[in-house]
Amino acid sequence: MFERFTGGARAAVVTAQEVARALRSEQIDTRHLLVALLEDGGHLVDGVRVDPAPLREAVAGTGVAPDHVVARARAAIAAGDVLDGEALASLGIDLDTVRARADEVFGAGALDAAARRRRRGTRGHVPFTGDAKKALELALREALRLQDKSIGPRHLLLGLLRADCPGGRVLADAAHEAGVDLPALRTAVEAADAA
Repeated sequence: MFERFTGGARAAVVTAQEVARALRSEQIDTRHLLVALLEDGGHLVDGVRVDPAPLREAVAGTGVAPDHVVARARAAIAAGDVLDGEALASLGIDLDTVRARADEVFGAGALDAAARRRRRGTRGHVPFTGDAKKALELALREALRLQDKSIGPRHLLLGLLRADCPGGRVLADAAHEAGVDLPALRTAVEAADAA
């Protein structure tokens, strides 16, 4: 499948890995890919620039602010890497009880030590989450649906919109907040001229 990626799409995937490393994430998920596709300024990867301008213009043309989407994605990534007592409580899990039991079994500060190891950063290969792999597969399907011979950045963004994934939800939530329906956003992205 990657042989069908344009230079811009390949650069976006590499940039997603760089974003994951910079944010000290253990895996590349769809939110990292969303940041790579929409962050202002673009990125240079192996001599190919990820030019987010066409996708940013398409998204902004619908009334959704790309910078807001990127900020939400970055905030969601940061929030997802922290043990959230309220989120766990909503599932019936008491974080204080879990922490006490972990301290009992593994020694004082066991959960905190694991969090410190994650924050040191990731070296080498950073794997994709299942959702990210699915979004890349859906990008291929979007290219086929549009009868395009290659997979470009717009197909990656369409794959995120089509997948039930964290990055797609961040974009869908931002669209909903802006009063933009997803079919209108999809149509605008489909029309974007992003190599």
